[in-house]
Amino acid sequence: MIEQLDNKNFNDFISGGLKLVEFYAEWCGFCQKQKPILEELTNIIVGTVDVDKNPNLASKYMISGYPTFILFKQGEEAARFSGLHSKYDLINRTMDFIS
Repeated sequence: MIEQLDNKNFNDFISGGLKLVEFYAEWCGFCQKQKPILEELTNIIVGTVDVDKNPNLASKYMISGYPTFILFKQGEEAARFSGLHSKYDLINRTMDFIS
């Protein structure tokens, strides 16, 4: 299940464990293609931030392209990558940070 994130729940969401956050825009074609792929991820906790509705989060994390993914580990940024990614690429990038 993908959790919609905003100013109210973002910090709580990223605070513990390993979390993948997608910053996206509704008008972004690659973001629309990415959505069903994210829904296939069952072993990764995923949250999404609509940058048009949460511009301050996009600004805080200096998001300039969509989709942008930030992998958080215990609330700290562990990795960042942009663009359209396959299910297996997202899993592999996440597995590098499981300890």
